[in-house]
Amino acid sequence: MSLRRLPSEERLLAYAAGTLSPPEAVVVATHLALRPETRVWSDLGQAVGGGVLEDLEPSALDAGALDKTLALLDQPEPQEPTVRLDKTDPTLPAPLRGFELGPWRWLGPGVRVRDVLGPRDGDCRVILLKIAPGQSTPLHTHGGVELTCVIEGAYATESGVFEEGDFEEADPSVLHQPRVVSSKPCLCVAALDGQIQLPGRMGKLLAPFVKL
Repeated sequence: MSLRRLPSEERLLAYAAGTLSPPEAVVVATHLALRPETRVWSDLGQAVGGGVLEDLEPSALDAGALDKTLALLDQPEPQEPTVRLDKTDPTLPAPLRGFELGPWRWLGPGVRVRDVLGPRDGDCRVILLKIAPGQSTPLHTHGGVELTCVIEGAYATESGVFEEGDFEEADPSVLHQPRVVSSKPCLCVAALDGQIQLPGRMGKLLAPFVKL
């Protein structure tokens, strides 16, 4: 899988169809909030999906479907979960506001990570990653697909510079070491499927301390 600054068309169409996992959907939604010009693909996917539904032949309801629906109306409304505002960050892009955030954890010199609590699908979860100017993440690959959107600042890999709103898709074949090239810290949101993999002897030494 190649690195991109925009989500792939397939991923955007899946987002529009509502078939992305919750963690992946959060990162794509963050990209769309920062780069609304990309929304044309999402809107196209919704339009295509609506057209397909209109072309489907109607099917008969199961016996008793109406009674079951009416019975649901008599049930009490579910209580909305209480959001602990002291653990959220209103300065984040809209798709990330309201989620509780875990504490910042050390990942390496000048590199910190915190969990975005809530959106999860098996081993796939959402994190915020903050890297100081001039610092790099450990050289790594991925146990699964990693989706990243830059919120602030910029980082560089062998494929070029990723700036605010840019989107990166990386699979286990990608070995990279993002380095911050902006004058301010680089803040990213990422959906990770599985743990990052650190190659070589140094990677084995750091592995117990580098947990995402």
